[in-house]
Amino acid sequence: MPLVLKPLKSLAKQFAKVSKLSARHPVHVILVTVFISALAYLSVVRSYFNGWQLDSKSIFASNTDALQLQDECAHYFHASSADSWTRLSNDELASASFSEHYYLMQLDFKTQNDTQVLPELLNVVSENSSTRYVLQADLSLPKDLQAGDGTTWRLRPHSFHFQDTKAMIASFLENMVEKLQGAETFDVFIIGAAYAAMLYTFVSLFFVMKKRTGSKFWIALSAVASSTSAFVLALYTSQVLLGKTVTLLSLIEGVPFIVVIVGFNHKVRLASFLLDYFRKHGISHQFDTSELVYLAVKEEGGRLLQDHLLSIVAFIGGALYAHDLDVLRNFCILASLVLIYDLLLTCTYYASILGLKLEINIIHRSVMIKETLEEDGVVKKTAESVSTADTPAKAAFFTSTTSIVLVKLSVVLVFVGLNFYSFGVRWTYQTVNALYSRPSSLVLPDFISQTVKKNYPSGVVVSVVPPQNYQPMKVYLQVEDLILSTLRYFSVAIRDRLVSKLVLFALVISASINIYLLNAGRIHTEFTAKQLKQHSARKTGIKKQVSYVASQDNKLSASSSVTSIETNTAIEDDSESDREDKVVRPLDTLVEIMKAGGLKTLNNKEVTSLVVDGKLPLYALEKQLGDTLRAVFIRRKALARLADAPVLETNRLPYKHYDYDRVLGACCENVIGYMPLPVGVIGPMVIDGISYHIPMATTEGCLVASAMRGCKAINAGGGATTVLTKDGMTRGPCVRFPTLMRAGACKIWIDSDEGQNKVKKAFNSTSRFARLQHCQTALAGDLLFIRFRTTTGDAMGMNMISKGVEHALKLMVEDFGWNDMEIVSVSGNYCTDKKPAAINWIEGRGKSVVAESIIPGDVVRKVLKSDVKALVELNIAKNLIGSAMAGSVGGFNAHAANLLTAVYLALGQDPAQNVESSNCITLMSEIDGNLRISVSMPCIEVGTIGGGTILEPQSAMLDLLGVRGPHPTSPGDNARQLAKIVACAVLAGELSLCAALAAGHLVQSHMIHNRGKGATSSSATAPAAKPALPPVAEGSAATRGDVERLKEGAVTCIKS
Repeated sequence: MPLVLKPLKSLAKQFAKVSKLSARHPVHVILVTVFISALAYLSVVRSYFNGWQLDSKSIFASNTDALQLQDECAHYFHASSADSWTRLSNDELASASFSEHYYLMQLDFKTQNDTQVLPELLNVVSENSSTRYVLQADLSLPKDLQAGDGTTWRLRPHSFHFQDTKAMIASFLENMVEKLQGAETFDVFIIGAAYAAMLYTFVSLFFVMKKRTGSKFWIALSAVASSTSAFVLALYTSQVLLGKTVTLLSLIEGVPFIVVIVGFNHKVRLASFLLDYFRKHGISHQFDTSELVYLAVKEEGGRLLQDHLLSIVAFIGGALYAHDLDVLRNFCILASLVLIYDLLLTCTYYASILGLKLEINIIHRSVMIKETLEEDGVVKKTAESVSTADTPAKAAFFTSTTSIVLVKLSVVLVFVGLNFYSFGVRWTYQTVNALYSRPSSLVLPDFISQTVKKNYPSGVVVSVVPPQNYQPMKVYLQVEDLILSTLRYFSVAIRDRLVSKLVLFALVISASINIYLLNAGRIHTEFTAKQLKQHSARKTGIKKQVSYVASQDNKLSASSSVTSIETNTAIEDDSESDREDKVVRPLDTLVEIMKAGGLKTLNNKEVTSLVVDGKLPLYALEKQLGDTLRAVFIRRKALARLADAPVLETNRLPYKHYDYDRVLGACCENVIGYMPLPVGVIGPMVIDGISYHIPMATTEGCLVASAMRGCKAINAGGGATTVLTKDGMTRGPCVRFPTLMRAGACKIWIDSDEGQNKVKKAFNSTSRFARLQHCQTALAGDLLFIRFRTTTGDAMGMNMISKGVEHALKLMVEDFGWNDMEIVSVSGNYCTDKKPAAINWIEGRGKSVVAESIIPGDVVRKVLKSDVKALVELNIAKNLIGSAMAGSVGGFNAHAANLLTAVYLALGQDPAQNVESSNCITLMSEIDGNLRISVSMPCIEVGTIGGGTILEPQSAMLDLLGVRGPHPTSPGDNARQLAKIVACAVLAGELSLCAALAAGHLVQSHMIHNRGKGATSSSATAPAAKPALPPVAEGSAATRGDVERLKEGAVTCIKS
C-alpha cells in the first residue's frame, strides 16, 4: 500500500536508528531476543497445558512412571449396596471410602503369528490370542518377561515407538476424516480456507524471497522466526501480564487469519532493498552494514508503520466494540499485541539478521573475487583492489499493491463479522471440539464386573490402566533403547546444577567467539577498502617526507633533508613538474640515492634521466616509485627522448584520469597511456524474455547502426531465444615418450576410467573453481597431445587451467607411473587458442551457443527493406556455398567477427580470441512466410572476472548487462549469459548485413558513413557533401522504385 500518512516518514527515521544500532551488534540482539522469547514460550505453554513440567522423565523414560499411569487410569467404584459401577475422577478417588482397590491391566503382546509362545503371568482374569488381562492390587509392571521358548518380551511405551509413527499418523488422519464427515460443511470450509491461505503465505514467502533476494532458505526462515517470536511474546503479554486469556480453540481458529493479515511483505521488501543496494554499489562504496540497514528501514519504514498502525487501530476498535464478547475481545487484543511486537522485532531482531547476512555476503564476496583473480594469474595487489567491486543483479523491488491490501482488509472484515455473530456458539465449540476432541476408550469390561461382584461383595475400586505393549526383543529395539537412554542421560545431565552452569558458560563462550569472528571479518573487509582509499588519497596528493644523509653531498642533503613531493599535482601540471629551474643532480648522486631507497624523493626530471641513461629499467618504474600514474608520466618522458617521439610529450595519446592500479600485473606492462575507442550501444534487444542494451567498441562506421536495425527486427518477432550446449575451456599440452609403445600406453591409460579419474582428481585439487570435465588425446609418433576440457566458473580461465594442467602432468610423472614422460609444452596447439582449428569448430571451446529468432515477413519487408526468399537464397549462396568454395573452417557467416570483436573490446574480453570465438554458421529458412534465422557459435570464449574485465570502463559495460563479476550463487552463470548475449549480437548483425546485401544498399550506407567527412585535421573540419546516387538510365533494370527503395533502406540502416 502506498504511503498515505506522510508524517510517519519522520517517525520511521527513529525506528531506522534503532535498526542501525541492532545491526551494529547483531549477535547480541539475536541472542537476547531468542532468550526472552524462550522464557515467554515456557510461560505460555504452562498456562495452556496443565501439569507441564520441565522434566524429561515423561519424555524419555524407559518405563512408564507409576504416578503418570495413576493419572491416566479410569477409576470405577462399586458400592456394596449398588447394582452398577460409578466412574470416579482422581480427586473423587482420593476422598472415596472403599475396602479394596485393584488395577486391571490390558497387556498386548505383539506377535508374528498365533503359534508364538507368550510368557506365563499371574492373576490373569481373561485372555485371547495376544492379549492378557491381569487384575492385581498394586500398580507395577515388569520391564521384561521371559517366555517358555526363551524369548524375552520387553515393555514398550507405545507413544514412543519409532516405528509406530506411521500408524499414529494414519490413525490421526482416519479420525480427522471421520470427524470432518460429521461437521458442518460451511464451518469446515471456513477453517480449511484459512489454513490453506496460511500455508500459501508461508510457501509464497520462500518463493518470493528466493526470487527477490536470491536467498533460498535462511532469510525467509528468519522472517518466520521474527513473526513467531512476536506471536509468543504477544501471547505472554496477553495471558500472563494482562490476564486476557485466549482459549486454545480460539487460537486454532484465529492463528491462520493473523498470519495472513500480518504477512511477510514488509520483511521481503526490507531484504530486497538491502541486498539490491549491496549488489548495485558493491563493497567499494565504503558503507557500513548498519548504515545500509538504516537506509533500508528509513526507506520502507513509513509503509511498515502505516500498515501496522492501521491494523492495530482496527483490532483495538474491534476489542472496544465487542467488549461484551470476552472471547472476541481477548482475541482482538492478542492480534494488536502481535502487530506491535512484530513491528518492534522487525526493526530489531530481523534487522540484526539482515545486517549479519550482509556482513557474511561482504566477506564471502570479497574473498571469492580475490581468490578467483589470484587463481587466474592477477597479482595480489590488483586482486585486492578489484575485490572491492561487486556484482549487480537484475532484481526488481518487491512492491506491495493496493489490491493485496484490500484483500487483506476484506479477510479481516469477514473474520470479525463471522466471529461477531457465531463466536462461542456452533462454530467454536461444536466444530472445533468435533475436530480435535479425543474420547476416552478406557471402559470397564463386562467380565470384570461379574468377577468383582462374585468375589468382592463389599465396596471396591477397579482402575483400568491404559493398554501396555510388550514386544519380543530385536536389534532395532535395542538400538531404540540405546537412543532413548542416551537422550534420557543427557536430559538428566543437563538438569544437574554444575552441568547446567557449564552449558550456559559454553553458550556465552560460543556467542563471544561468534562476535569476535564477525568483528574479524569486518576488519578484513575494512582493511581492503581502507587500503584502496589510502592509495587513492596518496595519488591525489600525499606529502612524503624522506630524509637522507650523504657524506659526499652534505650541501644537497642539508638543503633537501625533507623533500615534499605531491605526486599527482606534479603530473597533472606538466609545466609545474618540468620547470627549467628544476635542479637535476649529477647521475652518480642520483644512482646512490636510488640504491639507498630514495628514488621516490627524486623529481620527475631526475627519474627520467636515470631511465634514459639505462640505470633504471622502464618496466620497474611502478614498483620503484610506488605510484602507477607517476610511472606512466615518466615513462612517456623517457620514451620521448629514447625513441625520438615528441608526440608522447603531448596529450594526443591520453594518460590522465585512469586507474592504472587495475592494469598493474593484470592487463599491460610498460604502460604509456590508454587508447580511447568510441563505444556505441545496440538495443534494447530481447534475449530469452529479458531486454538488454549491448555495448560495442568499434571504429567502423555503420556497424552499430546496422546491428541496431537487426535488433529492431528481432524484437518485432518476439526477441531471440538461446540454447547453451557446452561449457568448457580447453588447454592441450604436448608430451613426449622415449618410444611409441610408451606413448600409446599412456594414451590408453588416459582414455580409461582409471586415468580420467586420477587426472581429474589431480587437476581439481588446484582450484576452487576449475573442474576438469574430460581429457581427449591424440597421438603423433612419440608425441602425445592431451586436450583438457574444464569449467572455470565465471572466469575465462586460461591461467587457471594452465596451473591445473601443470600439476596434473607433474603427478603423472611422479605418482602415476609415467616417469619417462617429457613435457614438451604446456600448450601444444591442441587447445587450440587464438588460431583457426577444426577441433574447435567440431568439439567446441569455451561456451557453445545457438541463438535463433523468427522474423515476421512484413517486418522483413518494412524494417529490413528486403524479402524472405531473397534472404534465404543469399544465405545459401554466400554463407554456405561461398564459404565452402573458399575452404572455410567455421566461417559460414557474413561478418560474425565484426560484431563479436566490437563487443569483446567493450566488455574487456581478449580480442585475439575472436579467431576461434567468431566461428559461426548462419542458417536461414522460410516458415509460413516468415524468416527463421539462427547462428551456431561453438567457441565463444568469454569471462566476467579477470583479464580486461577488471578495468573500470569495461566493468561498467558489464554492469550495463548485469553480468559483472562472479555469479553470487551459481558460479559460471554470468559468463554463460554473456556468451548468449554475444551470440545474439552476432545474430542481429548477420540479419541486418544479409538484408542489406539482399536489398543492394550496403554500399550506399557505407558511402554515407565513411565519406561523410573528409580527412581533415582536428582544428579545421570541412562540412561533408552528400554523396550523389549513380544515375539511372531510362529503361534500365533499376527503376525509380528501386532507387527509392535503396534510399529508404540506407536511411533505415543508419537511423534505426
